[in-house]
Amino acid sequence: MTRSNVLVLGGLVGSSGVIAVPILLGIEPRIDVGTVVLQPFPVPAGFPVGQFLAHWWVFPASIVFSLIALSSGVSGALFFSPFFMLVVGLTPSQAIGAGLLTEVFGMGNGLLNYVRQRVVDYATAKWLLLGAVPSVVVGALAAHVVPTTLLTLVFGVGLLLLGAFLVYYDPPEKCVPGEREGAFLERKNTERGTTTIETTDGETFTYDTCWRPPGVGLATAGGFITGLISAGLPEVTTTQLIVRCRLPPRVAIATSVFVLAVAAIAGAAVHALAATPVWYVVAWSVPGVLIGGTIGTRVGRYVPSEIMEPALGVVFSIVGVIVLASELLA
Repeated sequence: MTRSNVLVLGGLVGSSGVIAVPILLGIEPRIDVGTVVLQPFPVPAGFPVGQFLAHWWVFPASIVFSLIALSSGVSGALFFSPFFMLVVGLTPSQAIGAGLLTEVFGMGNGLLNYVRQRVVDYATAKWLLLGAVPSVVVGALAAHVVPTTLLTLVFGVGLLLLGAFLVYYDPPEKCVPGEREGAFLERKNTERGTTTIETTDGETFTYDTCWRPPGVGLATAGGFITGLISAGLPEVTTTQLIVRCRLPPRVAIATSVFVLAVAAIAGAAVHALAATPVWYVVAWSVPGVLIGGTIGTRVGRYVPSEIMEPALGVVFSIVGVIVLASELLA
């Protein structure tokens, strides 16, 4: 199909959409000679159109945050929740809920790629989900019960700890499988047979099946932290799956993203049910992360993670100090 044919076909499809969408919405389209006059789309009752238009700048910021997050391999919520709290001016519970809702859409590209590549260790993932899903729900509920001041302090401390984690540990791609398992885990990890993952690109991974309880415990802790401050699960689990459970880095990252996707949906649902989501912000951030994520997956291969992750760890630590100072010095 030539370029001109593509343009013509695109024009026809677009024109048909202009006519079909109003009809489906019950609006009679008016077609003048050479001009299609669109009737205004109905706006849900109570939607703050003024606030929505005033927050247009969340869209370009979301593109940048998503691009950096996916190109560096860290959780996007580490960017969005502090941004929503400190810059947009949302309450901690609103910022955390909006961060999780945004992250659910932002991780779509990466998750789909991992599933298509068949690089997810589903046997390990289902055990991690046993700990992550209930704890993320409890954390999300706690975020709406804990007093705002205390939640802000917890959020600041959480950012400090996660920032320190990024600085202290090597990026997952640079970790050596089993380097920190110790004698006890070494014995436990060699008693359960092997796991083999065959990817669609022809790569095969065979490794000792991990002893499940440590992973479930880490996923439980990470899930609660994610529900409470919208980040923490992948940062806690990915590296530990490699250094204590011997999973190859590629498999560990894909498995953690899969677990985070399911857990984040549960946490976002709780936040959405427990309070009215700030749709006038999320309506800008979601399309932003979809665009930024598409770019970030292509940029990531050129970004040195051994430099990016420690640098981001320092940034998150500084933001954590700012969050704590804004509450303690207020």
